[in-house]
This record gives sequence, structure tokens and C-alpha cells, in this order.
Amino acid sequence: AGAAGDPPMHSQNAVNGEPRVLQPGEPLADLVAALGQAPAALATAVNGEFVPRGARAGVQLREGDAVFTFQPITGG
Repeated sequence: AGAAGDPPMHSQNAVNGEPRVLQPGEPLADLVAALGQAPAALATAVNGEFVPRGARAGVQLREGDAVFTFQPITGG
């Protein structure tokens, strides 16, 4: 952590296997919204753990997190 007045730190993460720089503590919901797809149409996982749509705002991304978004398949 830097001293007061230092520029914000960026962390290296991966989103769908592609490197992406995020603000530490960025909510998963903000990242999903920034991807340009309808958040309701995507399922999300962080480090292999499924994150329900309603829980995304409470998930703070950390350095090194691997985020995956995918369209759920429904049917039988």
C-alpha cells in the first residue's frame, strides 16, 4: 500500500483469460457492467467460484483474481 497522495495502485487480473488491469477493490458488478454486455445475460465466476448475479456488488476484486463471464445454458 502506498502513502497518502500516491496514485492508486492497479492490479493485474485476468478476465476470460485475457489480462486486464483493475482497480483493487473494484466490485465485480462494475467490471461486468464495463464489459458492454447485458449483466443479466451473463453468469460470473471469480477464481473458479460461481458468483450469483445478486452478489456481484458485494464481491471486491483483488490482485490476481481470475474472472470468467459466460452465458448460462438453459434447457433440458
